[in-house]
This record gives sequence, structure tokens and C-alpha cells, in this order.
Amino acid sequence: MQCFRRQPKRSVSQENILREQSRRVAALNGIRLGLKDDKDLKFLLKGSQLLKVKSGSWRKERFYKLQEDCKTIWQESKKMLRSPESQIFSIEDIRDVRSGHKTEGMEKYAKDVPEYRCFSIIFKDQRKNLDLIASSEDDANHWISGLGKIIAHSNSMNQKQKLQHWIHTCLRKADKNKDNKMSLKELKNFLKEVNIEVDDYHAKKIFQHCDKSKTEALEDDEIEEFYKILTERKEIDKIFQKYSDTEGFMSCQNLVRFLYETQQEEDAVVAAPALIQRYEPNERAKRGNAMTKDGFLMYLLSDDGNIFNSSHRKVYQDMTQPLSHYLVSSSHNTYLMEDQLTGPSSTEAYIRALTKGCRCVELDCWDGPNSEPVIYHGYTLTSKILFSDVIKAIKNYAFKTSPYPVIISLENHCSVDQQKVMAQHMTTILQDMLLVAPVDGNKSQFPSPEQLKGKILVKGKKLSRQEDPTGTNGNNNLEAEDVSDEDEAAEIEDESVKTEIQQKGKSDTLKLAKELSDTVVYCKSVHFNGFEDPSHPRAFYEMSSFTESKALKLAQESGTSFIHHNIRHLSRIYPAGWRTDSSNYNPIDLWNVGCQIVALNFQTAGTEMDVYQGRFQDNGFSGYVLKPEFLRDEQTKFNPKSITEGTWGTKKKLLLKIISGQQLPKVNKSKNSIVDPKVTVEIHGVQQDNNKKQTKVIENNGFNPKWDEEFTFDIEIPALALVRFVVEDFDMSTKNDFIGQYTLPFTSLKQGYRHIHLLTKNGDPYSSSTLFVYIDIQDCD
Repeated sequence: MQCFRRQPKRSVSQENILREQSRRVAALNGIRLGLKDDKDLKFLLKGSQLLKVKSGSWRKERFYKLQEDCKTIWQESKKMLRSPESQIFSIEDIRDVRSGHKTEGMEKYAKDVPEYRCFSIIFKDQRKNLDLIASSEDDANHWISGLGKIIAHSNSMNQKQKLQHWIHTCLRKADKNKDNKMSLKELKNFLKEVNIEVDDYHAKKIFQHCDKSKTEALEDDEIEEFYKILTERKEIDKIFQKYSDTEGFMSCQNLVRFLYETQQEEDAVVAAPALIQRYEPNERAKRGNAMTKDGFLMYLLSDDGNIFNSSHRKVYQDMTQPLSHYLVSSSHNTYLMEDQLTGPSSTEAYIRALTKGCRCVELDCWDGPNSEPVIYHGYTLTSKILFSDVIKAIKNYAFKTSPYPVIISLENHCSVDQQKVMAQHMTTILQDMLLVAPVDGNKSQFPSPEQLKGKILVKGKKLSRQEDPTGTNGNNNLEAEDVSDEDEAAEIEDESVKTEIQQKGKSDTLKLAKELSDTVVYCKSVHFNGFEDPSHPRAFYEMSSFTESKALKLAQESGTSFIHHNIRHLSRIYPAGWRTDSSNYNPIDLWNVGCQIVALNFQTAGTEMDVYQGRFQDNGFSGYVLKPEFLRDEQTKFNPKSITEGTWGTKKKLLLKIISGQQLPKVNKSKNSIVDPKVTVEIHGVQQDNNKKQTKVIENNGFNPKWDEEFTFDIEIPALALVRFVVEDFDMSTKNDFIGQYTLPFTSLKQGYRHIHLLTKNGDPYSSSTLFVYIDIQDCD
């Protein structure tokens, strides 16, 4: 039985003092967020009763309140022995706040409540949505608007402000008796809270240095002094001193020199004054067109000091080439939230994929009750969702992240009647978004992503007598006809699935309705019967799907032929049938032969998904990346498995120094658990370029570990290479725990001293966890 220590009861005056302190802390944090005296913020800090909705029979009142740190929300729980931590969630973990009935839960279980009282909190990780009903429209608006403001203002804080906010929150947490002072014991607890282990001697030394008043407790200015010692960046001070004068200022001229010599910035003369105006906090320095150490640090922590080329954050590639010339961010079995056999299907999975930049989503369609087609993984126990609900979700979220075309990849198992319903739903729901005719009469090659902006294309089977989907020789009198069936679900390597298929009996053909056939314009699904004979070329709009093993075999044995095929035709690759756990394959080898639609399980985190998102953060996160010229050239002889001399770009040498880390997150939430970080640098590209090197382990320091280790990599084909930085918590007895990672194309690397802003395992940014590195790229002789 768990025992609880009774807390000593506080007097009324003590309670009032604590309440006033809490109010002051909340007000200070509100000012830090730029939300001084904001009505919505005040309402959230006060808290309110909300109805939490879980099902048709579970709808219960709970109290929700924004905590004084203005970054966490406390939720009341009636569960016995629930830990205090489990009653709190961070605003940083919120992806979106939706008003009304905008989730499956609200659609199903709250239709009886007016939309203006309903809202949902959507989390970044795999956590379930939090569906809530307020007692009035005003209360709902306070929550929706208040959370929206906090998220927006938190995102706009610079790294120094985020760090300050985080440290002050940790200080407040460590101040157990809430007297706004810090004893030596509280200081040691605080250091553990921020992920650093300091022995008693060093902790006492820091404490005594800061305790100018000799009162055995740090307060006010003494705590600020402690904060300065803690956040000192000696490695940056050293760089700054090299370019600054005796008064501690870096002149604009010296900043130009630093940007040009060290950062390899070509527009240094124009950039330097702009950086001073943007990041320098000292008005005197700014007026003198100079930079202080604080401004220099803020620049290095900003987007301008990022390892990723900020000009690649917008669309910068030529978007007017045929669709087949681009890699396309694509999802496999998009409807699944978990595994391939028993997990839930959800429209939320489509929303998550589309907001992550995905441009090709998959719909496995089966006959459903009441003449309404459903989507699920056939022959399995995955749950079912309505086809019409998925099409509505696609319509609402298709172009929120990117304006470029979305492809709906249909796997159709429906009867002719329900196929007609599918066609009707797509036509009536998507309306003008649905592409139903060739663009500008283009009948000889694919239109470009630019021409297809805002359009949704359907990939699927086409009636054989309507040979040309672009409309030149179709037979419009045909009602329905047998076509070959593509049944990826039947490939699942699972005994229960095989038994289900045997019992149902599976046909190799399917009767296709003309109405559904008519929705296919540029992406007609056909079986692959080998690479085409040049004397009998296949129509450009015919595309094939390959299982990963088939595609990898073709890439291995006929790389150059596959590249030529992918110049005119689209190829879709999907995971092998044995991946019932929704694991992923490596997309690199297939991109290297020009395959465009390399579909992964977006719900599964890991190296493969990190590399995937790393590739597609390029070109403005648009979901389309232009293939290198040698993968688009009709005369190309490039073969990634057998690289010969050619116009594949200049070979490069990457010189890389891992200098330090900052505010790495705790892996184990236990107060006494401190990480032992090490960094691995991986190169993913053609076989000759694949490589990895790792630093030593730094024991008991996740707050400001220092490595100062140099590595060199030779890069044969820079245009196909990606660089991945992985930070792990070293464990001698078990597998290392993942801390964070960042992956980017080699061609998006910035040189000089750069910060890497680490991502979680789900690909979301940590608020202030970074690596500090030095990059130098040289041409190989």
C-alpha cells in the first residue's frame, strides 16, 4: 500500500502570500510572452470547468487551469493514485486547437451540443485528441483564443527568451518552500532538473560564489548571477573575442569579415547591418552599427545561424517541369494510426500526414453498410472509417501546408454501386479541386506541379476501352468492365489474413464503374511488365506500384533502366507484406533511381522517417523536390550501384566539428536520472557515401556537454546525400535511448559555426535543445 506524507497545514496568511507570489510569477511570464493584462490569459490562469468527451456514454466535468509558468495546463483527474505529473500537459505538445466538431470524437459524440461551445486540443505525438465542451460560447472562445495566443507567442520567442523562460520555470519548481530563495539543497535539485550532475564540491563552490550576502540562500540578483554562470557559452565567447574590439563590440566591418571568412556568406556586406538590426538587443551598439556578445549569440541561435539554409525554407526550385521529374512526399495506408493488423483507422491520420507535407495519400476502399463505402485494411481487424469522411478531411487539409497537387491513391475493392457512390462523393465534396480533365489540353506529358496547384488527382484503374485518360479515344458509352485487381492487403504475411482470403475467395479481376474510371486523368494504374521497348513506348500516364523488394531488385539489377523509366512515368513503392508492425524501409535507394512516390508509414517514427522528413523539408516543405539533372536527362548513364565518371556534380569533402550541446531533454523523467550524451553523424546516399562516425560519451551532463571532436567525410554524389545528426543517451547494459535528431540534404548545409535545432522522435522541434557545430565543405581534387 502506498503511504502519503501529510503536508503541514499552512496558515491563512501563508496561503495569501503564496497566492500573491503565484500571481506575480504568472504576470511576469505573461509579460515574457508579450501578453500583459490579456483577458484570455487571465481567464486560463483562473481556470474553468469543462466537459471532457470520450465516448457516447462518457462525458464528465473536469477542471482545467493554465499554470503560473504559462506553459503547462493542469487537468483534474478522479483516478486514484494518479501521479501529479500525469495531470499536467505542456502547451509545447499541442499541435492545433480546433473549434467546433472538427475531430472524429466530436463528430460522433457531441453533435447534440452547439459547435460554438465545443473545441478540441490536438497533440503532436500519438496521444489521443482531447475533446472538450465549455459551459458557454464565451468560455470556449477564451480557451481557443488564449491557447492560440500562447502557442503563437511561444513560437515567436527567440532562443534566449525560451531559455530564460525555461530556466526560471525550473528554478520555481526547485524552490520547494516557495520563499523565492534558493538553498544549497534546492540548487542541487535544480541542477538535476535541468539535466546536469554536479558533485557536492562544485555545487557548493558555485553557491558560495553567488551568495554575496552570506545568508546561506540565493535571492534576486544572486539568482541572476547564478543564471549567468549557468548559461555562459565560453565556446562562443572565444569566437566573438577574435572579431571584437577592446570595449566588447564587434564592428559591422568585423562582422562582415566573420560572415565572409568563416560563415561563407556571399552577401556578407548586405547581411551584416541587417543582422545587427535584427538581433542586437543593446540600443547603443545598434546605433553604432555594432554587435555585442549577446547579439552575436542571438544571431547564432536564430534561423540565420541555423545549419539548414534558410533560403531553402521557401520554394526555390523550378516547379514548371513534368510531374514525373519530382520526388513526392507519400504515405502508405494513410488511414492507419498504428499497426497493419488490429490498429485503429482514423481521418486524423490523413490530417497529420497532410500537415506534415504529404502529397500522396492512400485509400483502401471496401463496401460498407447503408451503401456507404468504408476505408480499412482489408482482411484485418483494423477499424473502419467512412470514405466520405476521409474525402472531407482531404478537402479541408490538402493545401494548408503546401499549395501543390495531392494525389489520392485508390485501392478499390468495392461493388459497382458503391464505386459510383465513391465517384459521387469525390465530385460533390471536392468540386473544383478534383482534376477531371487534362490541364491546358496537355496530352503528351505530365503537367507541372505549378500547373496543378490546388488540384487533387486520382490514381486508380481505368476502363480498357477508355485507353487514353486524357480523353483522345475514350468510349463514353461503356458502363462497367472487368479490370485486373491490385490487392496489396492480400500480400500481408499473416496467417489470419491468409485464412480470411481463402475463406472469402479472391478474384484476380474487379468490375470497374465508368463513373470511378472517369475520375482518373493522369495516374492510370497498370501492372508492370518490364521496362518499355523504345519502339513501342508506353503512354506517359500509365504508372505501376511495386513492393519494396521488387523495386530494390530492379534498382540493383537495372538501375539505369529504372532511372530512364522514371523520367517519363510515375512509380509508386510500398512496404513489404511482412511489415505488419508498420515498420519502414529505407527510401534512399529508390530515390537514387528516380522513384517518385516512395510511400512510408507516416505513423512510425525512426531513422527511415527522419531521413524522409529531412529530404522533404527542402524546397519550402512543399512535398515536391526536383530530382537532380542526371536523374531527368533522357541520355543519362548514371547508375547509383556502379558510379563512373560523369556529370553527377563535384565530389565534396565534409569537415565537421561537433563542439557542444545545449539543454538536451531528459530521457528518463526520474529526478536523479541525468543523460550521458553522445552524437552520431550519419551520411545517407549512394552506397559509397554511406558512413557514420560518433563522438565520445559525456557523462552526467545533458545541459551543456562539450565534445570538440572533428570528423571528415568524402561525398561522391552530393546531390543525393543527406546528413543525419543523432543524439543518444549512452547505456552500457542496454540499447541507447534516443534523445533527438536532425536530418537535412547535404546541399542545404550552411558552412561555418551553426546551431542544429534538434527534433523529437516524432519530428517535432524541441523548444531549446541544440547542438553547436562547425561545418567546412571543400571540393575534392
